[in-house]
Amino acid sequence: MVTDQPRTVFGDPYRADCPTRRILDRIGDRWTVLIVGVLSDGDARFSQLLRRIDGISQKMLTQTLRGLERDGLVRRTVYPEVPPRVEYALTEAGRTLCEPLHALQDWAIAHLDDITASQEAHDDGLGVGGVR
Repeated sequence: MVTDQPRTVFGDPYRADCPTRRILDRIGDRWTVLIVGVLSDGDARFSQLLRRIDGISQKMLTQTLRGLERDGLVRRTVYPEVPPRVEYALTEAGRTLCEPLHALQDWAIAHLDDITASQEAHDDGLGVGGVR
């Protein structure tokens, strides 16, 4: 059977139609990285996440948590109390993200001075290595 439509290649995030692209978009999002980082220390309530992650809005925290829950990376547990208590935790799949995301965080910290110097040189019109 021959078709005119290109075949979807799974596992190729460089193709726009590959589902892995959406997964990379999710785990590469800055809010996801920070939420997973907080939850790697243990379960947290919405208000705890909001206080811990400086600069995130309630709307963005809600959207990101919903997406992470949908993707099976975060579990939302509602406790039958008055008022209801809701906690968020990493699932087993979510916990597997901790090591690579911590490695990225460590890399960013280790290279902060070099990157900042490069940005300043670039912004000053010098380019990399002081040459333009």
